[in-house]
Amino acid sequence: MKATARAHPIQGLVKYHGMRDEQLRLPYHDSISLCTAPTATTTTVEWEPDAADDTFVIDGDVVDGRAAERIDLVTDYVRELAGIDHAVRFESRNSFPSNIGFGSSSSGFAAAAMALADAAGLDLSRPEISTIARRGSSSAARAVTGAYSVLETGLNDEDCRSRRLPVGEGEDGFDPEEDLRIVAAHVPAYKETEEAHREAAASHMFDARMAHVHEQLAEMTDALRAGSFDRIFELAEHDSLSLTAATMTGPSGWVYWQPETIAVFNAVRELREEGVPVYFSTDTGASVYVNTRKQYVDEVESRIAEIGIETDVWSVGGPARVLDPSESLF
Repeated sequence: MKATARAHPIQGLVKYHGMRDEQLRLPYHDSISLCTAPTATTTTVEWEPDAADDTFVIDGDVVDGRAAERIDLVTDYVRELAGIDHAVRFESRNSFPSNIGFGSSSSGFAAAAMALADAAGLDLSRPEISTIARRGSSSAARAVTGAYSVLETGLNDEDCRSRRLPVGEGEDGFDPEEDLRIVAAHVPAYKETEEAHREAAASHMFDARMAHVHEQLAEMTDALRAGSFDRIFELAEHDSLSLTAATMTGPSGWVYWQPETIAVFNAVRELREEGVPVYFSTDTGASVYVNTRKQYVDEVESRIAEIGIETDVWSVGGPARVLDPSESLF
């Protein structure tokens, strides 16, 4: 009753904002993302019939408080599905910085859901496992299915689950799964994503976002099928601005961007004026995804490094998967 799984975090392309049900983490509308690799979360779990309590450890630290409550929601649902009442030993490690806007909760809960389900002996498809991961983080549902995925909204697990989206090769030869490169610009700044989602609907910009997001989703789905680099990532850039407008105008007035964030935006726009195909994107955080084509990645990374910001280069990652027992964390 032990398993280890690994999942890649997501970059939101058309992001969800706000939850109609906080317990089940049901979003108001669909959302589309891509997974980033080689960044990953690896999680080992073991069901322990003789143990009294669950233990949760992430990156070497014991987890308690709200973070532990969110893991409990996922483990309790797996217990319900499997018909067991065992305690669980849970250990997780991230290969990238967490809580600075790079989707660590998505890979974290995706890996957790995969490992917990496998250790409990559940024979489930990835879309079905995505409903388990969603209870920890809506974005984690898309990290389960991987690559370019959509989480469809709904009021139950049959409807609100993730699935892979078809992508095509563009007329200019661009393959969204093979040719994309993401220059990750690290801007460390603590964020409160859950609180932002909780109060999203109170923003006067929320209704405006709801009015246009369905068109964005249709456009993004079509752009992915057509393999159009510029359409995909121009839409993602504009969606980032739309999301932030709603976030900043909520009751708490969350402002995640830092001066370094704006500096990256300006560098991207300058590169674009010079003819380089490149776009920026952010989730709820200060760090920036700089999306470009693989033949331009060195030029883009060099320009971002010139403004004194740490970078990594990522590509598109696949679905969450169960690992060989030899890769167990304990």
